[in-house]
Amino acid sequence: MQTRLSFIVAGTALYLLSAVGPALAHHAFAAEFDAKKPVKLRGVVTKMEWINPHAWIHIDVKKPNGAVEEWMIETGTPNTLLRRGITKDSLKIGAEVLVDGYQSKDGSLRANGRDLTLPNGQTLFLGSSGTGAPYEDKSKK
Repeated sequence: MQTRLSFIVAGTALYLLSAVGPALAHHAFAAEFDAKKPVKLRGVVTKMEWINPHAWIHIDVKKPNGAVEEWMIETGTPNTLLRRGITKDSLKIGAEVLVDGYQSKDGSLRANGRDLTLPNGQTLFLGSSGTGAPYEDKSKK
């Protein structure tokens, strides 16, 4: 009986430990994004994905040579955005926005969004990396 109980406890502990790794990896900014590569992207909103665990804003960014890049901006959770007054309908398709954030480590057209500035000049914190993130320009605040 004692041996069986030991196996059950050990098995449960292993199961729980195996679940913690992916959860921590998912929430690690440094696993996906490079704090030493801040980006400033001006583009047009093409899509808003209001999904868990992170909402995504898709923007078309026009390069100086006229080519258009399709960027995906990771934000905080929908709940975090709602608490900051941002709803699924806050960003209209076709609106020009300015996004400050951090480039993905793999070089893809993905960024972790920190701030988004609307055409009227209002700046919204996207709730992802947060204020106080490395290399944040404190003079803006």
